[in-house]
Amino acid sequence: MKNAIEISNITKKYREHTALDNVSFSVPDGSIFGILGPNGAGKTTLLRIINNIIPPDSGEILLFGEPLNDKHMENIGYLPEERGLYKKMSVGDQVLYLSQLKGLSHKEAREKINYWFDKLDIKSWLGRKVEELSKGMQQKVQFIITVLHSPRLLIFDEPFSGFDPINADILKNEILDLKDKGATILLSTHNMESVEELCDQIVLVNQSKLLLYGEVDNIKRKFSKNYFEISFTHPIDDQKLSNWQNSYSQFIINKNEKEPNTITISADRQIKSSELLPLILQLGEIISYREHLPSMHDIFVSVVQQKEGFNNYEEQVTYNN
Repeated sequence: MKNAIEISNITKKYREHTALDNVSFSVPDGSIFGILGPNGAGKTTLLRIINNIIPPDSGEILLFGEPLNDKHMENIGYLPEERGLYKKMSVGDQVLYLSQLKGLSHKEAREKINYWFDKLDIKSWLGRKVEELSKGMQQKVQFIITVLHSPRLLIFDEPFSGFDPINADILKNEILDLKDKGATILLSTHNMESVEELCDQIVLVNQSKLLLYGEVDNIKRKFSKNYFEISFTHPIDDQKLSNWQNSYSQFIINKNEKEPNTITISADRQIKSSELLPLILQLGEIISYREHLPSMHDIFVSVVQQKEGFNNYEEQVTYNN
């Protein structure tokens, strides 16, 4: 797979503060890529550098195989965390003006405005002033402004902030649809559920350094506690469980008192399903088998809180193209 973005050894300092320290990663073309980190970690600085708003002090960025430059701006859509619309201007006039700044003709802009406002069922907003809209309504307008010119790269910084669950789901579906149509999407958010739902890969930065980088599924498996839940067609009697435990003492087995057909098994080392399943089949016929993987929320908290112990962890989980 080709890379839409290649970040090589990017460093950025503001006087005595280092916002980014030798950060490197790549973003596959046509993927949704999460940029995660606590407040002040350097995420917004990184997004502004990729959007060519500010330059790095050192390092290189390739966008679609070329060094990042001003001509790429028409191929980027950027939704910043700090939104900004002209409060006294009508929604329609404002969207038309900003879309033409992105290189669309008046006719093209009109066609795309009608398409998007129809699609999100908000065409009645076009004649209203921005100040008459709620925060969530303004967010929808800014989302449309960001995607209207069909850029190859979309950068969303906290796009779900201010949305209720219904509108957040609408926006998530639109983001997935944009990916299906070929866009590459950078997503910065504190909503870890959204990361699990949307992102193919992530980087986690904290205190200017990259701590984690890789595919979401691979990272979750690296942090797995090797904990499995298995349900059988019939309850397993205690003696059979005891005999099985004695035979395979490397595992810890527990019976679910509320669901007698279900047991849990844990191990003190990483174990593959292909190793565990043949052993479990000795207990009976399985109807469900599930490995409990940590959530991205738990991984985020663990890595950030234990930063000193994870300084080199990216070497273990880095995705290799």
